[in-house]
Amino acid sequence: MTAASPTPPSAPNTRRMSAIYRIAAVLIVGAVAIAGYFAFFGSQQRVPDATFTLLSGQKISTADLKGKVYLVNFWATSCETCMHEMPQMVQTYNRFKGEGLEFVAVAMNYDAPVYVANYAQTRNLPFKVAMDDGSAAKQFGNVQLTPTTFVIDRNGKILKRYVGEPQFSELDQLLQKALAT
Repeated sequence: MTAASPTPPSAPNTRRMSAIYRIAAVLIVGAVAIAGYFAFFGSQQRVPDATFTLLSGQKISTADLKGKVYLVNFWATSCETCMHEMPQMVQTYNRFKGEGLEFVAVAMNYDAPVYVANYAQTRNLPFKVAMDDGSAAKQFGNVQLTPTTFVIDRNGKILKRYVGEPQFSELDQLLQKALAT
């Protein structure tokens, strides 16, 4: 007497199940991607509640800046691109400060405070310079790349996020428009 061997599933059934699994996987990945997009970009349209500790020890928060147009620039003294863009950031600030532009240069938490203070002093940085303990970078969407600059309008809406050196002509136009409203 021979044992009955189980019959393998037919090829069409196997293909059909495989296709269903693929479609389900695509739908799940798509749903996760859409949820991630809205979670990140939807929440990042508004500036987060963040507090910066300036080199002087004074604290300033995004709530304190409400009603103003401002830039938050995450940078580091060890970042070549940051060092390259900083003179242009100073020029941009000087050009628009009379119209009410505020600027907070936030040094990353891995940057040595003595280096940041020395750089700010020897370059006569005319805007607020802060040291991050890691919390501000995290609140602004887990900033890890420097420079990263946020342009924020009077209502606390993030108008633009630049990763890397911005196109300064574009930044100027954006600031002109934001400061005019």
